[in-house]
Amino acid sequence: MKTIPPAHAEQELTHVANRFGEWRQTRTTRTEPIPQHLWEQAIALTTIFPITRVATRLRVSGGELKKRCAAHHAARSTPAATAVLGFVEVPTAPLWPLPTSGIEIELQRPDGTRLRMHVPEPQLPLLGVVRAFLETA
Repeated sequence: MKTIPPAHAEQELTHVANRFGEWRQTRTTRTEPIPQHLWEQAIALTTIFPITRVATRLRVSGGELKKRCAAHHAARSTPAATAVLGFVEVPTAPLWPLPTSGIEIELQRPDGTRLRMHVPEPQLPLLGVVRAFLETA
């Protein structure tokens, strides 16, 4: 059940108690089991009220309600736990960018001037570039 104000929660408890009372008056035999839809409403009320309060108000066994609550919660979590999982391939991403096929050069002259080049083509006449940078004063 959703979170509801206490007054509405009390009204819901009264409504479900009335439905249990109606069922008791219309059942064919005294030993007829409580219908599942009524148990589900009782279980839903235990998310708002303590189990003992719900059991007392609905006039059902507290132990039986507790057992059904546990079974309900186990049934809700079981399909995810017992689902058969197939193989799932997760492609890995590199931790750092892969080097490109180009060239990266960083040079510094004694006077502090820097030259940094990123060239996508590996066929660059490096010797001429380096010599021109270092020889220029």
